[in-house]
Amino acid sequence: MSKTDRTALKRKLKQAMLDLEAAELATAQEHYARLLEESKLDDREGHDNSDIAEARENADLAAAFDHPVKDHHAKIDVLENMDFAPCDVIGPGAVVRLGRRRFVVSVSTSEFTFEGDTYMGISQQSPIYKAMDGLEAGETFAFNGRDVKVDEVF
Repeated sequence: MSKTDRTALKRKLKQAMLDLEAAELATAQEHYARLLEESKLDDREGHDNSDIAEARENADLAAAFDHPVKDHHAKIDVLENMDFAPCDVIGPGAVVRLGRRRFVVSVSTSEFTFEGDTYMGISQQSPIYKAMDGLEAGETFAFNGRDVKVDEVF
């Protein structure tokens, strides 16, 4: 694959990851807003203990969704500011192929399909990244008690 092709692929891959995070952010925001709305007591004068307990439970659940909202915002910020230029050494912004598995060193994500291949975003704090940081295609590293070969880096 030429450098121009790799640059175009990585640009599209970055956008796919941004779209994935934006969708997950929207879902988390919807849950947060719905639960926050359900935590409000209506305008009637009398509320029984059940109404108050349900409102409090929804407020607690809404607070729990505040963290994922902030997490997805942070991931979008990292993706937007990360250099996804082609590279030969594993580092931030690199795409790494290990056998049939493809990783994007950026932010942690669930597996996603992009142009017919399955990818997963990994953070720089992940154990597998720490084991392969700085390596090039063709080199091997030990992970979970076995040797793993780096097939491709770009």
